[in-house]
Amino acid sequence: MTIPGPEPRADDGVGAITAAGGLHTYQLRLHAEYGPVVRFQLPGAGTAVSVADPVLLEATARINKRPERLFEFLAPLCEAGNLQVIPADEHTPLRRLLLSVLAGRPSHERHFARFTELTTELADNWAARTDSDPVELQKDLTALTLRMISEYALGGDSEATDPDRVVAAFEEVLTEYLGRLYEVPVPGTQDERARRADEALAYLRATVDRVVAAHRSGGRTDKSDLIGALVEAGESPARIRDTVMVTMLAAHHTTGVAVSWTLHLLARHPEAAARVADELDGVLGDRAAPEYADLRRLTYLEMALKESMRLYPPGPYGARETTETLVLGDHEIPAGTTIFYPFWAVHMNPEYWPEPEKFEPERFTPEEVAKRPKLAYIPFGLGPRSCEGAVLAMVEAELILAVLLKRFRIRPAPGHETVTPIERFVLWAADDIRMLVSPRPRTEPCPRLPHPAAPDG
Repeated sequence: MTIPGPEPRADDGVGAITAAGGLHTYQLRLHAEYGPVVRFQLPGAGTAVSVADPVLLEATARINKRPERLFEFLAPLCEAGNLQVIPADEHTPLRRLLLSVLAGRPSHERHFARFTELTTELADNWAARTDSDPVELQKDLTALTLRMISEYALGGDSEATDPDRVVAAFEEVLTEYLGRLYEVPVPGTQDERARRADEALAYLRATVDRVVAAHRSGGRTDKSDLIGALVEAGESPARIRDTVMVTMLAAHHTTGVAVSWTLHLLARHPEAAARVADELDGVLGDRAAPEYADLRRLTYLEMALKESMRLYPPGPYGARETTETLVLGDHEIPAGTTIFYPFWAVHMNPEYWPEPEKFEPERFTPEEVAKRPKLAYIPFGLGPRSCEGAVLAMVEAELILAVLLKRFRIRPAPGHETVTPIERFVLWAADDIRMLVSPRPRTEPCPRLPHPAAPDG
């Protein structure tokens, strides 16, 4: 059966994506019009097949190959081979190594106190603001989560980095290379943009090299931090640098924006925010921050975070390349085809998510989760190329939310009640997410308000 989709365009589909406001919103439109399996033009990959049905996705879950052209924009970050597309025989052992560090409870517990200190420092900075001076959530929280991943991945040497400059350097590199990928105009001449990107990349490499050198000179090979584990495994200096840089990039963007969107949604839904506050008071009492063991008791906070990542998945899509013929329902997909994972469209599939635009943390009670297919919720991807840092990201995000929501009442800044998501490597907000913060009263009434019709409704 022929896969439905729009007619091919001479511009490789760029115009259609731009007109839709980005690839993430384009996917929503495609699947609404053509159904769960859609053929479309994907810049950098020719023709792709997008799958928004979680049951059909099961057939793709074992694929361990990414389309190389689609991830070329990350190649400048990697001197020992693009980590996003290295062959399965190289990727599998590296994945095991990363999981042993990033998903390990002992190292989470080891770093938890420092994570709490860093979050408390941000909270203290917010507390010093006047009630009319808005915070920029994404700016502040991506800087915070970069400090966290620096502590975690770099063995506690985050003082060797300038978080604001590192964030700016990552943005410089990504803006340039994403612009090339999608042929999006970027301010400045081509030579000027290339020079800025090269300087930013050189700074990033030098920063990581300093941290690695300090780590080696100290003789540390602790397997509970990323560099120690890579050194112990005998990885080359270039592979260590590449792995650290890509890990820092992926972790600080995604976790920071996930927390930002969660705070945005809770500010828009005071009933849910009050339930989170009540839970925090019940679990923590007078303590300003949770212990690691407290996180498993913050069940409604976790549900709110998961529902936020359903509505605003930090990484809104992924892709694989078939290595053999694949059958998806009534469709036969030949080897070499790019399979596109539209996380946002999967999360908005009304067959599995009734009234999908609504923010309803109760969707993630154990009873509700059991009713849905496993792949109906995939904020960290799926299969052997899914995010190795998923568990760590949840620990960081829940800790940050617990500290901030225990201490502050957060509400939209006047004129910034509506936020527009845009595609910027992650699902970013067009003009950041500006909030006013004020000390939270010890007790707050729980208003009984109807849910809006949409996240920003």
